[in-house]
Amino acid sequence: MGAVACWDRLSTDYRVTTCSQWTVEFDMDIELRPPKLAAIVGPTASGKTALAVSLRKAGLPFEVINCDASQLVRQLDVGTAKPTAEELAAVPHHLIDVVEPTEVVDAARYAQMVDRSVATIVAADRWPVLVGGTGLYHRAVVRGLAPLPSSIPSVRAALEQQANTQGLQTMHERLRAVDPVYAEATPANNRQRVLRALEVYEISGRAFSDFHAEHQSRPDRYPCLNIVVEPDLEIHRIRLSERAEAMAAPLLKEVTELLNQGIDPAAPGMQALGYRQAAQQILTEQIDVTALVQTLIQSHRRYAKRQRTWFRKVNNRIVHTSAVADQALIERLRNWFESTQ
Repeated sequence: MGAVACWDRLSTDYRVTTCSQWTVEFDMDIELRPPKLAAIVGPTASGKTALAVSLRKAGLPFEVINCDASQLVRQLDVGTAKPTAEELAAVPHHLIDVVEPTEVVDAARYAQMVDRSVATIVAADRWPVLVGGTGLYHRAVVRGLAPLPSSIPSVRAALEQQANTQGLQTMHERLRAVDPVYAEATPANNRQRVLRALEVYEISGRAFSDFHAEHQSRPDRYPCLNIVVEPDLEIHRIRLSERAEAMAAPLLKEVTELLNQGIDPAAPGMQALGYRQAAQQILTEQIDVTALVQTLIQSHRRYAKRQRTWFRKVNNRIVHTSAVADQALIERLRNWFESTQ
């Protein structure tokens, strides 16, 4: 009998060990490979979930693993555009509504969650397909994470205090001074990423982006076919505007309910796109649905632009412009999973 092996989830090596996720019997001279993934990625409101449903209705035996950071969070429904009940019934989904608004889910934790979902799906003889637009999560799963220095609580606490007193814009300017590459790719209001990059610099004296550059030469954790949904720009702009108009009033109601439950407006989940802006209106008693609509439109357009840029850099990439699957895409996905290469 061969040894028992499993995919070591945050590195790129198989290890001979016991694994609760999946086990493979193998002879020592056989090269082991991780299971294949596919990913349907792209900007917000591009039709990723609709495309997944269309592919599933074509008879492809896959299950979806959510790759949207905000859709992990319970009670955040309106502003995150979670799959509808009909979409959830059409294709099995993993990692929807699995954490509380107060929880932090960094990329490392997310990758571990995905590994467990992949194991479950593969064990059921199905194909695992990531669907979503959180680029850092996608990278953590497919490429793995750069070997960054561990967090030091005293350093992080000092940075948190500075952010509270000086503001995130000042912290982002500090980041730009020591790591302009990462600062360019990181919005000033992304507290977690800005402070983590500054923490890494404080601890190591090296730019966060330098660690990532070194990591690029490592092999992928999973082979992945990336289906990038890129609708026509003008059509997409209209879709983003329509979504913002439909979302604004219900979002204010949802955020009011969250605040009434005692959810801290600074909680990780409340930093999701639109939630922070809605909370600010509510807390300052300056509710203006029309103004919120315009804020949402601009925020979503900026976010979509960053997502388009991010996913243009992924490997093994094919572009699909529609939320409906055509025969060529169906066959491409089928061939990807059924091929032994």
